[in-house]
Amino acid sequence: MSNTLQNLIRKIIRQLGDDPNREGLRETPERVTRMVAEVFKGYSMDPRNIFKAFNSDKYTGLIILKDIEFYSYCEHHLVPFFGKIHIGYKPNEKIIGISKLGRLVETFSRRLQLQERLTNQIRECLDKYLKPKGSAVIIEAKHLCVAMRGVQKQNALTITSSYSGVLKKSNLKQEFLNYIRHEQNHGTQTYN
Repeated sequence: MSNTLQNLIRKIIRQLGDDPNREGLRETPERVTRMVAEVFKGYSMDPRNIFKAFNSDKYTGLIILKDIEFYSYCEHHLVPFFGKIHIGYKPNEKIIGISKLGRLVETFSRRLQLQERLTNQIRECLDKYLKPKGSAVIIEAKHLCVAMRGVQKQNALTITSSYSGVLKKSNLKQEFLNYIRHEQNHGTQTYN
């Protein structure tokens, strides 16, 4: 893939009207190839490998990891979108290490994506492999395809959400929303 991709990058540079052999661009195809492997590593990640579960020790409250920074690439324009993801779940006998939620985000965000699909994929995967009583995912993101082209709205924020199980109920959904909006507490939160 790397030689093929490097040749394609050289062709793109030529199509843009520049010289891929000039000093500033000579190593660009190699750099872009390394960058592509890094930013799209989600295709080689298997979400099943994330879910090493532990007994919940009868913990029954919400588990929330908020403000998970991420970036992804819009599948329509191949430009980044980025922001924060908030994940919560109510355990059903099992929990996972909280860092695994960040790895779950990486698995799906480091692919060509739609924000709506990314939201559902994270929640559905959590439900499939952990089987909590309910889960919730909210994504807040800025899309460069909106900011730098088309309507050019730099401050537009897209928010998507997905809920399952007991997190669809208004009281638990509201509790989740209250916790992720609480600005004084950042990071991992557990509440009874």
